[in-house]
Amino acid sequence: MLMRGIANPPVSWRYCGDQLKSWRAIAGVSREDLARESNYGVETIKSMEQGRRKPSRRVLEVADQMCGAQGLLLAACPYLQPEPVTPQAPGFLAAEAEAVALHNFELLLIPGLLQTEEYARTLMMSNMPPIAEEAVESGVTHRMQRQKRLDEPTTLFNFVIFEAALRTILGGPEAMKRQLRHLLEAGKRRNVFIQILPAGQGYFPGMTGAFTMVEDPEGEHLVFTECQGTSQLDCDSERVNKMAKRYAMLRMQALSEEASRTFISELLEEL
Repeated sequence: MLMRGIANPPVSWRYCGDQLKSWRAIAGVSREDLARESNYGVETIKSMEQGRRKPSRRVLEVADQMCGAQGLLLAACPYLQPEPVTPQAPGFLAAEAEAVALHNFELLLIPGLLQTEEYARTLMMSNMPPIAEEAVESGVTHRMQRQKRLDEPTTLFNFVIFEAALRTILGGPEAMKRQLRHLLEAGKRRNVFIQILPAGQGYFPGMTGAFTMVEDPEGEHLVFTECQGTSQLDCDSERVNKMAKRYAMLRMQALSEEASRTFISELLEEL
């Protein structure tokens, strides 16, 4: 049976497949011989060698023996496994630390760079499954340290926050009052711009989730997305352009800075 490959296979598949083909050629082992000994079809072996299908452990074991690779082919197995999921995309925090401009949209939570210590701790303590208190305190400390970037006047920070994030009473009414006051104070910085996107206006391009756009000192733009513990940092120009258009539309739909301050102040009065 012909086994189909996948679109855009991992580099590790392609490299391992090329090594498999090279070792087979050096040893004078035909593709048919390898297919017969490993109990795979010839086309499947071809797909593995071309990187369209992950080389199986069985094929690598047989090829290692037939080609006299002395374990070098079999050693590829651990590197063919999927990358472990990380709660934060590698490189995002480094990109954030060097950014000359950051544009953030939040759907349900106050942006991390604008959270009070109290809000951040409540959020982390509510994590499910629960995490150790040491991890909570470490996370809160790190988040507070990240916020020091807001004090750098030459770095631009734009925040668009959906109304639902302001109405989610995290930690109780008094804690939320302190959080809203913190937003008003943060917005007084000349490099920090906060706009509120009110609910009730129908569809908006951020409904699918929060995202952050980062511009680095070389002018490269990145997009960071995170959902349910998984995250992605993307520099693909087509995707970046698409998200830039979404962010521009969100800013157009959001209240002005002045109207946003009034909106936050009115919410404070309601609590």
